[in-house]
Amino acid sequence: MTKTNLTAVATAFVLATAVPVWAAGNASTTTPVTGDTSHGAATSVQPSGSGAHHEHADPKAMDAAMAKRDKSFPAKTAGQGAPDLEPTVTADGTKEFALTAKIAKWELEPGKVVDAWTFNGTVPGPTLKVAVGDKVRVVVKNELPESTSVHWHGILLPNEVDGVANLTQDPIKPSETFTYEFTAERPSVGWFHSHHDGTKQVANGLWGTILMGEMPRPEGVTVAQSRTMHLQDGGVIGLSLNGKSFPATEPVHAKLNEWVEIHYVNAGGQAHPMHLHGLDQLVIAKDGYPVATPYKADTVLVAPGERYTVLIKADRTGDWLWHCHIFSHAEGSQGMFGMVTALTVS
Repeated sequence: MTKTNLTAVATAFVLATAVPVWAAGNASTTTPVTGDTSHGAATSVQPSGSGAHHEHADPKAMDAAMAKRDKSFPAKTAGQGAPDLEPTVTADGTKEFALTAKIAKWELEPGKVVDAWTFNGTVPGPTLKVAVGDKVRVVVKNELPESTSVHWHGILLPNEVDGVANLTQDPIKPSETFTYEFTAERPSVGWFHSHHDGTKQVANGLWGTILMGEMPRPEGVTVAQSRTMHLQDGGVIGLSLNGKSFPATEPVHAKLNEWVEIHYVNAGGQAHPMHLHGLDQLVIAKDGYPVATPYKADTVLVAPGERYTVLIKADRTGDWLWHCHIFSHAEGSQGMFGMVTALTVS
């Protein structure tokens, strides 16, 4: 190849890979999240109604806008995700739960209301809690405009109730019901979600948690509270914790030296490194399986479908920020948004 040809190739490569100034300036302000755009399921990581695409020419104006948003935390919204669902106990001791899949209005943050695909009207859907050895029955009614099914992720059960449409069962058509029955065989941190048009249905809100028994804890640890933190990044729900986006996310409150247990559940399509400021996270289980040797981390990477159980000793007072450490999922020029909350120790 001649010197002229080499120069031409090099020039073409530089031009092809160069990032335009306008693109570089906007790279940190908006990042699309994968969604089913044919169903309107794509979303933006930027906060709604906060001027996400506006660049402040005046640093004082930028600071003021960020402070207004950040200091509004925790903002009140209608609805709470993942509420505990009390079962009906039948004569033979079976714990029976009723789930209705339906579209409902859901407020993600103040003023941002979407048509969510829900179980029982909440995002995430209800939390089902049972003891090891319990017989479980879940009656699912479909009030959606299309068919659905429910897969019990991480749960040992008979194949015919695994919940995969067209493989282990027929889809649950609109206005129909399907009953899932199984026994809680072992301690589990599981979750349930649609396995029919899942790209849209799950990202739009159709998932929840099922907890069986408890994860083994280190000797001497008494947990004051146990909570689940659901991670989502797609559909109409977008970047959120427990179905809410900052500043509407719910903080965790603990008293000094209390132990807090958190089950991370990633219902989204991206991995999220969950970082807690100032306090250690002691990882005791992954996907409902106890780890042989618990280990400490300040950031726990949770991939899609994974669950991590961590213990946190609230041994330092203060308001400790807690967020996904992908900054385009948590903060920008208008302040914090999306996957951000806090642990307040008093």
